[in-house]
Amino acid sequence: MADLKALRKRIGSVRSTQQITRAMKMVSAAKLRRAQEAAERARPYAAKLTEMFSAVVADLGEDAHPLLARRQPKRADLVLVTSDRGLCGAYNASLLRLALRTIDDTAAEHVSTLAVGRKGVDFLKRRGSHPIFERTQVQNASLVEVAREIGQTVMQRFAEGETDAVYVVYSRFRSAITQEPTLKQLLPVEAPEGGSGPAVEYIFEPPRPELLGRLLPRYVEAILLQSLLESIASEHGARMTAMDNATNNASDMIDRLTLQMNRARQAAITTELMEIVSGAEALKG
Repeated sequence: MADLKALRKRIGSVRSTQQITRAMKMVSAAKLRRAQEAAERARPYAAKLTEMFSAVVADLGEDAHPLLARRQPKRADLVLVTSDRGLCGAYNASLLRLALRTIDDTAAEHVSTLAVGRKGVDFLKRRGSHPIFERTQVQNASLVEVAREIGQTVMQRFAEGETDAVYVVYSRFRSAITQEPTLKQLLPVEAPEGGSGPAVEYIFEPPRPELLGRLLPRYVEAILLQSLLESIASEHGARMTAMDNATNNASDMIDRLTLQMNRARQAAITTELMEIVSGAEALKG
């Protein structure tokens, strides 16, 4: 039977851990609400930009802009978006598995990585793959600037022929309990689905090639920004769910340890009573 003092100490330790996990759950819930609102506010902008992009690129060939060029994918870049901290369940593990699967399945002979988030940076370095670009603590920075920095890096590499394709791996936010690891092709830019051609004849001002030169970088940066916003919301949702499960598990453990402690205490009391009774009987004899 476990020692009563050890059981009391363990119950106190689990109860302290439960207070921490409950506090982390509340913090994540508050952050999730703000992150979800930010992601939802950005979706209409991305949708309208996609609609505009679809109209501009309609009936245009690959030679209309360097970012539309299609080459044999001998080299590829992979943008991996993870979190800076753990304690969020399988959030990072799912993204890392998808990234590894993408690296293994791609037809490119060489894959360079760009990592956003401490978990992704550390994972890639442990595998001996040093990212050509890394950024941490993005939640404390301007996401617009981060998206622009990543976008300019990959667009410059693609335009100069240093890479033939660019992909981004991030977590798409569905709900507080559902986050979907997603792989999206960033470059070469593909015309959105349903963009077979404009329904009406548009008059472009400035001319279409010049407008395309301004719109394409904005379109790439918008996809990256949306990926960052979705990932942040997914991280908070995953952490809130993980901390809720940890809090419930701590409650179950406290109940089991309390029951074990009560049994141990009852056994100790029974033993003492038996010793007293045995001593009394011995005195009578």
